[in-house]
Amino acid sequence: MAAPAGPPSRKGSLAPPAAALLLGEPQPSHAVRVAVGEACGLKGSKSDTPVTVVHAEFNGVLLGESSKVDVLPDGTAEYNFTTSFEYSPDGPNSLDSIAQSPVLLTVTEVLPKEKRQKEEKTVPLGQAVVDLLPLLQGQCSFKVLAPLYAVPTSPLESLPPEAKCGLEVTVCVQEPLLSATQLSNGNLLSVTLEAAYSVPEAFVPTGPLQNYMACLQVPAVGEREFPLLFKNGVPKLGGEKEPLPRPKKWPLGNIMAPGALSIPSSFIVGGPYEDEDGELNRREDREFRIQSESVKKRIVWDMERRCYLDPAAVLVLQNRIAECCYWPVEVCRMPVVSSSKGKNSKTDKGDDDGQIFFHGVAYVNMVPLLYPGVKQIRGAFRVFAYKDSEVFEKTKNQHSVFRDLKPQISLIKEGQWVPGIGSPLSRAVPSRIQREDKEKITKDKESGRKQYVEAGTFLVMEIKLEKALVPKRLPEELTRRVKEMIPPRPPLPRRTAGAKKAVEDYHNQITSIAVTILSEYHELFGKQLPDRGAINHQTLEEQKCQLNFELNSSGKYFAFKEQLKYVVVKIVREKYLKTTAFESLEQFQAFLSELYVYLVDQMHVALNQVLSEEAAAPTPPSCTTDEQLWLFAREAQVSKDYKLASLYHQQRVARDQHNIQYWLDYGAFCLLLEETIKAQECFREALRLDPHHVQSLLLCGIVAVTLQRYEEAEIFFEDASCLEPSSVVVWTLSGLFYELQNNNIRAEMAFREANKLLQAQLAMERSIPEAAEGEGRKKQISAQCGRPLNPCPEASLPEEVEDSAASVVPEEDATAQQNRKPKNKEAAPKAPPPVSGLSRPPCTIFMKTVEFLMKVNAIQFVHMALAHELLSLQGGPSCDYYLALAQTYLLKEDFSKSEECLREAIRLDYVNPNVWAQKGHLCYLKGDLAEAKGCYERTVSFVVDAAEMHFVYLRLGSIYLEEKEYGMAKQTYLLACRNSASCLTWLGVGIACYRLGEMAEAEDALAEANALNNNNAEVWAYLALVCLQGGRQLESEQCYKYAVKLGLKTAALLQELRAAQQRLGFGDPSFSAEPAQQPPPPPRAATRAAASPGGQRGCEAGQDAAARPASPLRPPGRAGPRAPDRPL
Repeated sequence: MAAPAGPPSRKGSLAPPAAALLLGEPQPSHAVRVAVGEACGLKGSKSDTPVTVVHAEFNGVLLGESSKVDVLPDGTAEYNFTTSFEYSPDGPNSLDSIAQSPVLLTVTEVLPKEKRQKEEKTVPLGQAVVDLLPLLQGQCSFKVLAPLYAVPTSPLESLPPEAKCGLEVTVCVQEPLLSATQLSNGNLLSVTLEAAYSVPEAFVPTGPLQNYMACLQVPAVGEREFPLLFKNGVPKLGGEKEPLPRPKKWPLGNIMAPGALSIPSSFIVGGPYEDEDGELNRREDREFRIQSESVKKRIVWDMERRCYLDPAAVLVLQNRIAECCYWPVEVCRMPVVSSSKGKNSKTDKGDDDGQIFFHGVAYVNMVPLLYPGVKQIRGAFRVFAYKDSEVFEKTKNQHSVFRDLKPQISLIKEGQWVPGIGSPLSRAVPSRIQREDKEKITKDKESGRKQYVEAGTFLVMEIKLEKALVPKRLPEELTRRVKEMIPPRPPLPRRTAGAKKAVEDYHNQITSIAVTILSEYHELFGKQLPDRGAINHQTLEEQKCQLNFELNSSGKYFAFKEQLKYVVVKIVREKYLKTTAFESLEQFQAFLSELYVYLVDQMHVALNQVLSEEAAAPTPPSCTTDEQLWLFAREAQVSKDYKLASLYHQQRVARDQHNIQYWLDYGAFCLLLEETIKAQECFREALRLDPHHVQSLLLCGIVAVTLQRYEEAEIFFEDASCLEPSSVVVWTLSGLFYELQNNNIRAEMAFREANKLLQAQLAMERSIPEAAEGEGRKKQISAQCGRPLNPCPEASLPEEVEDSAASVVPEEDATAQQNRKPKNKEAAPKAPPPVSGLSRPPCTIFMKTVEFLMKVNAIQFVHMALAHELLSLQGGPSCDYYLALAQTYLLKEDFSKSEECLREAIRLDYVNPNVWAQKGHLCYLKGDLAEAKGCYERTVSFVVDAAEMHFVYLRLGSIYLEEKEYGMAKQTYLLACRNSASCLTWLGVGIACYRLGEMAEAEDALAEANALNNNNAEVWAYLALVCLQGGRQLESEQCYKYAVKLGLKTAALLQELRAAQQRLGFGDPSFSAEPAQQPPPPPRAATRAAASPGGQRGCEAGQDAAARPASPLRPPGRAGPRAPDRPL
């Protein structure tokens, strides 16, 4: 049976009696129950079978005491003791108390009564601690065997080390202490203060007792601050280094067993100085660190304090770090008040009131906690004199935490000093010495602060989070994505050849040769026939002789023979089944006669088909999709090659003139070039295809405003609001238009309607249950507006655009292929991506409208919406405001204003990958490649991609190529090829592979680039270099010819190409000298034969290519380099 709980030490914290728990009475839902079962390894002071009891204590409150239990001869005892305490979020036993305070179990021996003894004597045997941290990790119950540590002079000290002495403890709660949201979005902060090294000479372990303390404040929700106080530092003389690893200690003062002070499975492990995050981690500081940590005086705490952060507190923590990267950690030394003082102690206390001795401060840079994936920082931090002005300037803190806690920490009495923690000196100090020390302390008060700097004092501490504030993409995920980009190639399809197929191929070749001969005839004699179509026989014979002469002298006759060889061989093998040598010459001649007759007959069949109905040759299918053309247009637009971008847009429209989205994209591009009339034609063409297309109506209204045709614009906006009255963007644009017309009444009405719709959308999102949040977001209209979107509209309505995900670190330290199917009806929006660790600013109607306007390059309306956003915000502009403004300045090439806006955006939302990508673009355009590289690398390291990762990869890869980091360039370009392959991405891969000496992969990548765009001179130039390195003269000359013909503008590349030609002696058809002796071509020569101008390869090359395994960089069935096609 369990004894009733002992008297409470704090009002309201006593748990229900243990007997009631055993009887199964209902417990409060927030009761934490602690059950002590069997004990082992017990031993008494006067007997091996003593009578013992167990006391349970939590957070300084006695929870209860078990009944007396006899220890068995084997050292075991069954207590079956259960007690509990109330968990209260706002009470004394809060989540913070559970995080940093264990349950303390004390086993006490009850000695038998002697004669004339009124009360029983008790002797403590040992103590055990139970860490309640699993309750904050989602567990409802756990069971541990808590080691029982011996109290000094206890008989348990004589037990051998291998003997197991402990208590079996079970902790449980009826319901989890944390909800699902708290568990997933909350965090656990732990701060470990190891020691202060190289302390002033006044810090000596002799003299009166002193309490060495340190404290820092952890931001909580609202204006509250949670102080983490470290007391009872132990002064030590130098001479040896602190051991590693060593256990961390509980911040408790009521533990009698020295071993119980150590936190289970928690150690200080140290590490190289260079890997630390604080100060004094440079190579030149190494000698000072070693000397300070081994020779000089120090104050040792080795103490860990924990603090639970709920989701709101996590956001406040991130905001505080973003606002001010340095946090103050204050240190001081306070005298311990002797409990033996008399009346004079009050006077002394009055004299000391308000004084903080040796008040110093260390500035901890917390920014690394905002790096992706970083969960802890550890390092050394210098201690400076505490000055209010300096602390406020660096940390924005206006109050000293020690001054706020002065009433609590200044009256620490000598009798409350914890054994084994504080100074080991005697507690009794003569009053005369106290008065002398009092005078000395008062005298040293002013100079004490300076001694920290003179001594070079520094704190070594660790700040750790259970989960990183900013998640990081795992290396396994990056590896997986690269593997997905280069999948295993399927086996080559079996060749299905037969007699019918061989005859068809022969007909096709005859047709091709006939058309070519007819073209030669037309070139020689023209297409016009004489009168009545009659031709003189003699004239016909002369023309025939002249045509034969031209075909023979030009070599075309022999080319025709070679062209027919392959198909004739197929007929011999497939129709006549002749695959072996003939037995006799007569048999061979007979077969030739039969074959000749058959071929002539089939030639007549083919010619009759040609002459009867001469059909135009079919247009070869394009190897680029509409999405790729849009990507190529975006690449040309970003590179400011507007002529090429316009060509790509025109090609998209030419392919499908009934696609509304193609017209809208082309019109948005024209708006960027300020070609308003052309943009108006595009938008009106889209509106002609669908008069009820809301986005087309809005764009027509925007163009009408630009052309100052306000009556037309009003019709467009009003029609849009009638067709889609539930659109926030429609009402907001209407309000902006009416305000431009000074129609304040209608403008106010439109803005009010837009705000009402937005609030309804936000309320609908908040009403979705958390458990179904991921699935529910796919069924609702996204009301997120904080991230810039992909430049491709997803659907017909502005709200239905897809929010491109965004996730790096403060300054100190695309995917462009989208589902672009046009939709005339409402589309199902996709689930919004994970947001950054910071809470996103309130969504406003103007920022939603800015998203839409930035996509269509309506800069005039963007500035109008941003002006309203600036006026409507109560707490100042948001990160998205500055980001949008920076993008507009960047379009105008106003780099200074753009940089200023991006600086503010980073300050407000440091984990927004779009901000860092935009800053990288800014630095890239300014020519600051080093800064651009850092910004791009931060962008790539985020878990969530920026809006336009394609251009981040392209420019980052070009920087790597510029800095000759070819391996990194290759991997970066491959990442770009993964989601949005283009000529430029494969060209980057090819250049990197060529520079790395990987010629086979370089040729494969360049072939991919050539297949996507065979009008890129740089691709042909690098193909020429690859062919030169492979000793393939004909192919190198062809590639060089096309590179020059297409106007290669890169002087350095052209110079490198010509130098290689001069060195090898071939590659340029204009060489007059005999080419140098070439090495024999490698086996890949046939497989990579350069394409003829028609884009066709020889039959031998095709056979060798089929026999060779496909390269991992080239999709199956893709041919080698093609000659440039005529532009559409």
